Amino acid sequence: MAHEHLHFKEDIAAEHTHGKQIRVSMALLGTLAGGMLLINSGISRFVYGTEHFNTVILAMVGAVLLGAPIVWHAIKSLIQRHAHMDELVALAIVAAFVTGDYVTAGVVAFFMLLSELVETRTALGARASIESLIKLTPTKANLIEGDSEREVKVSNLKPGNRVRIRPGDNIPADGEVIEGLSSVNEATITGESLPVDKVPGMQVFAGTNNLTGVLDITVTKAGGDTTLGKVQSLIIQAEQTKIPIMRIIDRYARWYTPTILMIAGIVLFFTRDINRAITILVVSCPCALILATPTAMVAAISASARLGILIKNVADLEIAGRITAMVFDKTGTVTTGRLYVTKLTPAKGIEPAELLSCAASAEQMSKHPAARALHEVAKEANLSLPAVSNFHETPGKGVTAVVDSARIMVGRDTFLKENNIDIANVSDPALHEEQGFSTLYIAKDSKCIGWIGLQDKTRPEAEEAVKELMDIGLKRVTMLTGDRDEVARRVAAELACTDFKAQCLPQDKLAIVEQIKRDGHTVVVVGDGINDAPALAAGDLGIAMGAAGSDVAINSASIALMNDDLKRLPFLVRLSKKTGKVIFQNLGFGILFIFLGIAAGTGGWLPAIYASFLHFVGSLVVVFNSARLVRYGEELEH
Repeated sequence: MAHEHLHFKEDIAAEHTHGKQIRVSMALLGTLAGGMLLINSGISRFVYGTEHFNTVILAMVGAVLLGAPIVWHAIKSLIQRHAHMDELVALAIVAAFVTGDYVTAGVVAFFMLLSELVETRTALGARASIESLIKLTPTKANLIEGDSEREVKVSNLKPGNRVRIRPGDNIPADGEVIEGLSSVNEATITGESLPVDKVPGMQVFAGTNNLTGVLDITVTKAGGDTTLGKVQSLIIQAEQTKIPIMRIIDRYARWYTPTILMIAGIVLFFTRDINRAITILVVSCPCALILATPTAMVAAISASARLGILIKNVADLEIAGRITAMVFDKTGTVTTGRLYVTKLTPAKGIEPAELLSCAASAEQMSKHPAARALHEVAKEANLSLPAVSNFHETPGKGVTAVVDSARIMVGRDTFLKENNIDIANVSDPALHEEQGFSTLYIAKDSKCIGWIGLQDKTRPEAEEAVKELMDIGLKRVTMLTGDRDEVARRVAAELACTDFKAQCLPQDKLAIVEQIKRDGHTVVVVGDGINDAPALAAGDLGIAMGAAGSDVAINSASIALMNDDLKRLPFLVRLSKKTGKVIFQNLGFGILFIFLGIAAGTGGWLPAIYASFLHFVGSLVVVFNSARLVRYGEELEH
């Protein structure tokens, strides 16, 4: 029922937007019809003269057709006690109409309606981008039941269902691959342009596109619970929030209309020229100011979402431009979160290939990250691994297995010592601990044959990302980890962090973040959203890395990065600063336009018809200036 309810709401939202698009289309037709009547009035004036009946009636009908929606909206707003600034224009249209200047009334209304249509179309475009996310999820899915396959509605899918996805299909729900090999385009979720190869055991996301092979998946999340569903709700949530500067405009809006009316009244009193007062009312309708912030924020949200950066609240985007300190979690954030074999140290008389073969063979049945690292390096070395028997894994310690009739043990030094195996015949890895090794000892038939060193490598882009952040203006970059001091020191040195703290528990991370804030910094915390949740919540801004599919990450952070590319962080800071500049450019232009317009109208240098045209042009300037942000960061897509 929950999934059906979600799709019902999506259908209602789609119908609402469709209805609004129809109303916009009708308004556009009405505007064009009124505009044509005004043009015909102008032609009639040229042919028959100013006072001819055809000229007057065409202008009057055009003015009524164009001005009526604006005047009616103003009256309705006043009845509902919702003050809008466009009442100024309604008053100007009425004044022009009453004085018999139908052409002025019609032209003013025409350009004001065009401005309104531009504003509405901008909002609809933002809504359409959200609905395009909804449409990424197909309406039908191929459900497998036993040996049969049937088509069902996606809204009927439940966790545990088995679904088949063919090449070219969009994936209907989050799930785990249980059969098949394919490449999947995950750009809609992670922002990554390159397809990801999927094999059994890997996760797939709703709304992503299957490219090459047939995949059978087990549904893990459906409907609004999917990552795509959360992405959609986050974008809607972000659009409905306001940054502080928008609240300031709202706060002073109620004083604006009375002030402009007072100015227009004073000008009319001293000049006795109704046209000057009408001009002041027209140029003072602050469409450029109203559009200044929302258009920039919608464009910025669109640019960030395209790169897999989800912003819950637009105020968080503003904070990103003011940060002075960044706190990183180590494992899975600045490092890959995967272990790699970096050193083989066999005992005397043992070949490195034999040491690796024994270890990788014994670990074949394990899903531990160390086992995966051993499998990968054995595959690169073209080693054929024999079958194993009597496999047993002791969590946190190691594994035992029989390989080619020999009993192999792989694990920590304490694990081998517990089993009475002497490791004194191999060199002590403690000599190399400053390099940050994790060590696995290997024993064959109760004799230690060597150890293997593993490391969690830093992400290839991490060093460059930290350098960019420092260049942008960050004063402090801190790395926190629960790992050993030697490992933390190595990683922090590779990244050129200003400081680090090792062997941190979640509560320690929280205390450090609060201390950095007390030192006067605006702090952003970057983590994986699981053991870092308290620290993420404590920062001025919390950013969850690799949030695709992670409920904890999406819920605990202010901003969620759907992939693991650390270069998104300096981009986010630059986007915030750029958005702030665009907003102030828009506001500056809007305020200057109104001041100059009022001055020109007061002096009698700006007729109301030209004022309405310039008002429309001013709105376009703001919209197009904001639209530049949509393409910001395109270089990161490749």
